[in-house]
Amino acid sequence: MSQTNEGRLKGRLAVITGASRGIGRSVALAFAREGAHVIAIARTVGGLEEVDDLIQAEGGSATLVPLDLTDFDALDRLGASIHERWGKLDILVGNAGLLGDVTPLSHLVPSVWQKTLDVNVTANYRLIRSLDPLLRQSDAGRVILVTSGAATHIRPFLGAYAITKAALDAMGKTYAAEVDGTSVKCNLLSPGPIRTAMRATFMPGEDPQTLPHPDEVAGLFVELALPACDKNGEIVRFERKN
Repeated sequence: MSQTNEGRLKGRLAVITGASRGIGRSVALAFAREGAHVIAIARTVGGLEEVDDLIQAEGGSATLVPLDLTDFDALDRLGASIHERWGKLDILVGNAGLLGDVTPLSHLVPSVWQKTLDVNVTANYRLIRSLDPLLRQSDAGRVILVTSGAATHIRPFLGAYAITKAALDAMGKTYAAEVDGTSVKCNLLSPGPIRTAMRATFMPGEDPQTLPHPDEVAGLFVELALPACDKNGEIVRFERKN
């Protein structure tokens, strides 16, 4: 493809969670097209291999990491492995997330609450904890955490999702304040309604063709990942171009 060897992310190293489908898949492909080497993380080996095939077909490169984000010890090992092989990390995209059950808070099963908290919040904290030293070794470390309007526009029955995304917002802004003045910047990206499996679960009667494809939002991730990006601690919202 045209920009793989000359793109705006040439020579950058990027970790992307939830990279086997949806937004994560589109971001992985977009980053690879822009010249980044993608460390693609997801639970499903088959989905990762499909992404890798697409990246390689366009002349890009990726490292596949089949991993459950609730295996927190594995996230620590991820940081050690990246340090041993590359000595730094340029970009972290915390994209993977769970919707949790759509139900009143009083009916929410404790195990579902815990799983949603583990994936949406704790995994991102553990990634920051593991990868922060590597991001600081980059000349322009960039962290992009995927949030949601549900964190502030509260509606019933989405408690687990809304509460964990609100916590993620606080985490991202806290980390941004802590790295202020360094080469690292952290922002949150709110994609809005996107044509994904999660959206279909929440809104089964909605026509997915009326929603933006994940590819449409991938460009905004690229912009936030660029060394030239000077945003820090912001919630950046995707707006569809007509």
